[in-house]
Amino acid sequence: MKKSLVMRVAVPGIAAGAVLGALMTAPTAALAATATANLSVTATVINNCVISTAPVAFGNYDPVNVNAAADLDASGTVTIACTKGSTATIGLGLGSNASGSTRRMTDGSGNFLTYELYQEAAETTIWGTAGGGLLSPPAAPSKAARNFTVYGEVAANQDITAGAYTDTVVATVNF
Repeated sequence: MKKSLVMRVAVPGIAAGAVLGALMTAPTAALAATATANLSVTATVINNCVISTAPVAFGNYDPVNVNAAADLDASGTVTIACTKGSTATIGLGLGSNASGSTRRMTDGSGNFLTYELYQEAAETTIWGTAGGGLLSPPAAPSKAARNFTVYGEVAANQDITAGAYTDTVVATVNF
């Protein structure tokens, strides 16, 4: 008498024959061809600049002292950061208390102390808002911030009332 060995596979909810049949008839994946397409990727780099300032603080002005014959000098800073390769100009307005083209600080009581702002230490080119008064630095070599010194001068021998004098000058970067 021959003995036969029968193996039973129990899969809950599925008949063993169905599982075995599915395994034997499953198609094998075959890659017969491929297709490609180009995906376009774009961006626009904008020309941009930002500007900030550090004040021109003249300190004490003494209209009586024998040394008052000397002008009072101070400096501040205009800082710009622009897109690499951008060209820009920097302008400084006349201030909140100007009389014509004369820059003036005020003590708030109707008293004024005149001053001027220049592009260079020699104090020959007045820093303004148009033409030769605009500072025209070279194109930005990178996006890194660049500092430009503002040279200020309060003219000597002004007959002025004691007090704290201030002005606000608008700095503008045109790009």
